Amino acid sequence: MRRLALLGGGFSTDDDGLLDDWVLGHARASRPKVCFVPTASGDAPAYQDQFLSAFQSRDCEPSVLSLFRRELGDEALRTFLLSQDVVYVGGGNTANLLAVWRAHGVDRLLCEAFHRGTLLCGISAGSNCWAEGSHTDSFGPLTSLPDGLGLLSGSVCPHYDGEPGRRPSYQAAVATGALPPGWAVEDGVGALFTDGSLSESVTRAPRAHLYRVEPDEEGGAKELALSCRLLQSRPVDGIEKAAQVVRGQAEWSLLAHPAVDHDG
Repeated sequence: MRRLALLGGGFSTDDDGLLDDWVLGHARASRPKVCFVPTASGDAPAYQDQFLSAFQSRDCEPSVLSLFRRELGDEALRTFLLSQDVVYVGGGNTANLLAVWRAHGVDRLLCEAFHRGTLLCGISAGSNCWAEGSHTDSFGPLTSLPDGLGLLSGSVCPHYDGEPGRRPSYQAAVATGALPPGWAVEDGVGALFTDGSLSESVTRAPRAHLYRVEPDEEGGAKELALSCRLLQSRPVDGIEKAAQVVRGQAEWSLLAHPAVDHDG
């Protein structure tokens, strides 16, 4: 079973943890190994710390793969990535992410992990990278990037409702054929694909949607809003409440060096 998830949020943007808990709930192990890959941000240290702060209190084994200060040799890198139950890719610059991955052979390893059952997921650039193409600001202005790992057919557009110009620019790209038909993710949404097909869509924001965007018969584009299950906050006991306070203090310390979550 091959699975990947597109995320419109997570530990770096939301304080409720709903989307991250949803991802962990789909891991193949009861205590999954979760590797964060912050390549798109240039391996920003604050981003790595933010991930560890959010996941060390969860029932999982978190780790971070840094490529700008790479320590693992080729065989060790392969062994490490194939041992992961979840690979969680952060936001930043999609084009740079793809280039660095290819230079280190990580693109091939992630494809191998995907076919072996590792759940791949990510936010923003970390969603764009899995498809055949994406809508990006990697080069400054919003534009089309007809490139990606191709594990998800079609294209992806993150921040569909969260950034000015995203919606009309992506629709224009699909209408002209600059990008193939694809999936537009509003902030707050999670979309799970199993063996290439959409198997679940959820949201932490009641009005947020996942959209299917395709060319219409008049030279434009049409969007179809898909229903999303609303994620509910779980009850918080005394221990977890204390853990949330600790996490909140750690996150406050990161505000001076915020993570890059936009697709760049």
